Amino acid sequence: MPPLGHPLRPRAIGLYKHLHRLGRSYPDPSYNFLGKLRSMFAKNAALTDMHQVEEKLKLAEFVAKETETLYSLKKYRTLKRRYYADSDH
Repeated sequence: MPPLGHPLRPRAIGLYKHLHRLGRSYPDPSYNFLGKLRSMFAKNAALTDMHQVEEKLKLAEFVAKETETLYSLKKYRTLKRRYYADSDH
């Protein structure tokens, strides 16, 4: 998380909150999504260079999109399993 007063700090906090909400219901509990999220943000908390902070925020946005895709896929597979359990599809 960028230091106080950094222009990208609100964006970083928003991304952290979004990822934290996504991580609460992560499909694999043994993966420890929230622990890894916390350590990743803590590790990069001292970054002040705009370019480096921007790169890390883009990576966090990518992780959020991938996690949302994982949830959609899990939901799709669950629904497919429910509806096609009796037939040969």
